[in-house]
Amino acid sequence: MRTEADVIVIGAGPGGSAAAYYLAQEGFDVIALEKSHFPREKVCGDGLTPRAVRELQLIGLETPREDGWIPNKGLRMIGGGHRLEFPWHDLESFPDYGLSLPRAAFDHKLAQHARAGGADVREGWFVTGAVRDERSGRVTGVTAKRTDANGRKVGEEVTYSAPLVIAADGVSARIALGLGIERKKNRPIGVAVRTYIETPRDTEEWMEGHLEIWDGERGASNLLPGYGWIFPLGDGTANVGLGTLSAKGMPPKLDHRALMADWLEHSAADWEFGDQVGDIKGAAIPMAFNRQPHYVPGLMLVGDSGGMVNPFNGEGIAYAMQAARRATEAAVASRAATTAEQKEAALASYARMMKDDLGGYYTMGRVFANLVEHPSVMRLSTRYGLASPLVMEFTSRLLADVYEPRGGNWADKLLSALTKITPAA
Repeated sequence: MRTEADVIVIGAGPGGSAAAYYLAQEGFDVIALEKSHFPREKVCGDGLTPRAVRELQLIGLETPREDGWIPNKGLRMIGGGHRLEFPWHDLESFPDYGLSLPRAAFDHKLAQHARAGGADVREGWFVTGAVRDERSGRVTGVTAKRTDANGRKVGEEVTYSAPLVIAADGVSARIALGLGIERKKNRPIGVAVRTYIETPRDTEEWMEGHLEIWDGERGASNLLPGYGWIFPLGDGTANVGLGTLSAKGMPPKLDHRALMADWLEHSAADWEFGDQVGDIKGAAIPMAFNRQPHYVPGLMLVGDSGGMVNPFNGEGIAYAMQAARRATEAAVASRAATTAEQKEAALASYARMMKDDLGGYYTMGRVFANLVEHPSVMRLSTRYGLASPLVMEFTSRLLADVYEPRGGNWADKLLSALTKITPAA
């Protein structure tokens, strides 16, 4: 069994599979190690904004409806006595539609696409740690064990070697932690729960968000920072979930399953929900670059392992795939360099590119997280903000991170300017 490559990718979720695909297309010998066996379940809302759809287009993955991809027109927001629909904007830089597909199918399709693109994607390999050069400390590979269908590690540990390792191992960030790359405690973190519920409105063409989540008795002082969602899946069910946000970097001590039950009882009767399909599952959501640096010699962090989730809306797929693109660009530049110093500088440019791309926007997201932790701010925002077309013209772009970076209308220009002048951190 071959254990040496140009690049070892840890994880075959959206970030890992996209990285494996891009690198293979550029002629790199890539081995991607996925601890599970596809198809495998993942806690997620299953909804893709136009930003994520664009990333799928960039890797050439087809998304026909007959394969389960359900398109949507935009966001329906409910809160403060308002019920408003915001179509996805007609922009040059993004498609004018979103998509929904269960993550069990989504990740499997991405892994298959990476294989078809030339990457060696190996399922059932649990990466146990990074291998470092004893003298320089540089990451030179990983150790891994096989896993069986139940996720149990079996057999002897195997060492995989490569000049570059990409850690796309999710929120656990085991490899980063093993290297001493700790989570920043001053960055927001979310907690989300979701399940699948039968509904006759499974072909609805809107992603629905409920902006009022109450902790116990329904009153202004009990309004939580977060939202509930209902994303139709076209198979007789919808992905139904709820997430809350903590600006202080510690997961909120809330019973999220109870919160979801209360929200559904009071706010979603029009969906005519039937039986629940499967258990309610939860996960932490690392946001706003809460783990850095994104590059240490020989290793890049991609996606959730680097805290690359949008603090405004909890989306992570688009940013993990964007990071995969940037990682590949850095690897290509390193291969073209002629000296060891130039090669290393090219790899290190990955972290700078990610900050240039997202740092300002994520800093704004940190400010947003601190504001919405105050129930009075949430109450005023839902009651009065949703009622103002001018405010929502800007806010809908801000929350979804879908705007024209060059040109566009006044809202696009303002948001583009704000992200550029806001310092990255």
